Amino acid sequence: MDLLNTLVEKGLRRELPTREEALAVLATSDDDVLDVVAAAGKVRRKWFGRRVKLNYLVNLKSGLCPEDCSYCSQRLGSEAGILKYTWLKPEEASKAAAAGVAGGAKRVCLVASGRGPTDRDVDRVSKTIEAIKEQNEDVEVCACLGLLSAGQAERLRAAGADAYNHNLNTSEATYGGITTTHTYADRVDTVQQAQAAGMSACSGLIAGMGETDEDLVDVVFSLRALDPDSVPVNFLIPFEGTPLAKEWNLTPQRCLRILAMVRFVCPDVEVRLAGGREVHLRSMQPLALHLANSIFLGDYLTSEGQEGKADLDMIADAGFEVEGAGTTTLPAHRADAAAAAGCGGGSCGPCGDGAAAPAAAEAVAVGGTEAAAGQDARTDLVAVRRRGAGTDLPPNA
Repeated sequence: MDLLNTLVEKGLRRELPTREEALAVLATSDDDVLDVVAAAGKVRRKWFGRRVKLNYLVNLKSGLCPEDCSYCSQRLGSEAGILKYTWLKPEEASKAAAAGVAGGAKRVCLVASGRGPTDRDVDRVSKTIEAIKEQNEDVEVCACLGLLSAGQAERLRAAGADAYNHNLNTSEATYGGITTTHTYADRVDTVQQAQAAGMSACSGLIAGMGETDEDLVDVVFSLRALDPDSVPVNFLIPFEGTPLAKEWNLTPQRCLRILAMVRFVCPDVEVRLAGGREVHLRSMQPLALHLANSIFLGDYLTSEGQEGKADLDMIADAGFEVEGAGTTTLPAHRADAAAAAGCGGGSCGPCGDGAAAPAAAEAVAVGGTEAAAGQDARTDLVAVRRRGAGTDLPPNA
């Protein structure tokens, strides 16, 4: 297929595809999905070999968020039966992080629901970062705390944060239909603050909210322009009790095409297979490893993932290897640039469970997703997290 040959050549040169080429990837048929995966896999292997980076989420504060993000189980007005608790103590968070590191995670992502941290919250998270680094000197720490105010990014960096996550989630044109309590521009500003403070920026998207192909291409091109080191790709987890509970717009083939498009547009960036992979990719998750070079180990923020051992078995069975702590994730040209800028040079986590922390009273109208109309909703695969942080049960790692 001439399209795929062209995209491979561009990806190997780090050249930006055209919008038309990116849209054409999403428009390919299910019959061609293995060809699409094979082509994007060549680009993935060029820049990341067969390495898979493991990341581990610690939900520092769950639920009770004042933001109205439609996709999020922690949103204002959510009726989802999730765990709700206030801030974990630094030693509690450090203990949870240690479980992920013991399971093979190279990065720990510290996430807290809310619009953004107060200065007191930054102090609290700083102590948590210090506690984690005391116990695991080499672990990378990413913070995901919402919108940042002036000076907070610098304080987090000084405390030892390697990265900061804040997802764009969807296109600027449709953002107001998903969230009303903050703007797309607010999110861009926070990512840029993190970059200016010398942290490695992580920013991604959520697919499956009813967006069009054009929306998906728009947000991925916006991410390419923003130039984060890591792009987590979340697939909406339709929690009962949230406005998007009925949005089942994805098939495994659709998810693979989206991941391939992201890889072609962002060839040398850490692409993370994030929230919702178990729900929407299901038995086809191993194919996604040919596109993404990073995953989350075990559970997410408010939902359960597959067992950590199953993740490790999947990686090995698919012929990939877990990235070691002494390995630099990013290709040399990006790692060198990050080091020169004072960044952590790695990547970071998603803001939620196929979602983020802060959504709207009205969801985006479904369009452009051929996947959905007749697909049975797999509500049996949406499991609320009942172990790990905020509970007395051991975490899944």
